[in-house]
Amino acid sequence: MKLACSDNRIDVIYGFFGALCIMADFMLIVVSYILILKTVLGIASQKQKLKALNTCVSHICAVIIFYLPILNLAIVHRFARHVAPLFNVLMANVLLLVPPLMNPIVYCVKTKQIRTQLITPKQI
Repeated sequence: MKLACSDNRIDVIYGFFGALCIMADFMLIVVSYILILKTVLGIASQKQKLKALNTCVSHICAVIIFYLPILNLAIVHRFARHVAPLFNVLMANVLLLVPPLMNPIVYCVKTKQIRTQLITPKQI
């Protein structure tokens, strides 16, 4: 960008808008989960509270799994200028592969039958 002969203000504004949209999305998710937890903890019985918290924790883990690779890639791209290009490629592959692979694992671990099979596997 520094070597471009043209004005790059549009690119800077576009990048800032993209980062702002991601952060606004994340903040809206946080606010919605706070409101959900406040409502659930205020009206439900103890058993229903635990079930709702279990579901919310799974959803929050899934959201974190999607956002952490994006944030790591942005930080590496912005601040680690002298790293090998292979590192950037590996980080991009992690961004593409880890969230879709981890999402089913997060939701399957909370299922009671699967959790018991993982803890105590059957003897063959």
